[in-house]
Amino acid sequence: MYRYPEIKGPSKAPHDRCIAFEKLDGSNMRFEWNPKRSWYKFGSRSQLIDKNYPILGQAIELFREEYADIMDVTFRREKKFRNIQGATAFAEFFGPNSFAGQHVEEDPKELVLFDLHIYKKGIMAPAEFVENFGFLRIPKIVYQGVLNESFIRDVRAGKYPVREGVVCKGGSGHKLWMRKVKTKAYLEKLKRAFGQNWKRYGE
Repeated sequence: MYRYPEIKGPSKAPHDRCIAFEKLDGSNMRFEWNPKRSWYKFGSRSQLIDKNYPILGQAIELFREEYADIMDVTFRREKKFRNIQGATAFAEFFGPNSFAGQHVEEDPKELVLFDLHIYKKGIMAPAEFVENFGFLRIPKIVYQGVLNESFIRDVRAGKYPVREGVVCKGGSGHKLWMRKVKTKAYLEKLKRAFGQNWKRYGE
């Protein structure tokens, strides 16, 4: 099952055009599809799970309710997807009190689709993802333009309406790139919560 790549911080980021999406504070979930079995395999970022897995198993039912059927129909009816051999959808699972991948069990949870990997083709380019799946619940777009120091400073300073930060995505195909930028307020929250270990949750 395809695993989502690690996203680096803004250091040495391409000075290039991007779409910056809100970075949601939750757990990265995976959902695998193929033409014969539809959505048949599910996982967290690091392991396979089923609906009975503690807390994260709730994401499977949320995916089935909100995304599974309509994406299956899109894959089968849209000419551009008709011959794909498989796909992995990625979505963020979180609740109102989720923080750094930790969740409060009794909180109501949400699931937001943020990327799609097509078998043998790679992760879909950001503009293409928005064009094809922007009618579903995806992260809020907070910026479109060149990833530059001014934008990074503004994100850090909290000038955009995001809680954790942003994920900037640019390019396409084998030249697709991604960088994350977190707000100073969120980084300080990590330091208070995790002390010397905060960097494993940072950038």
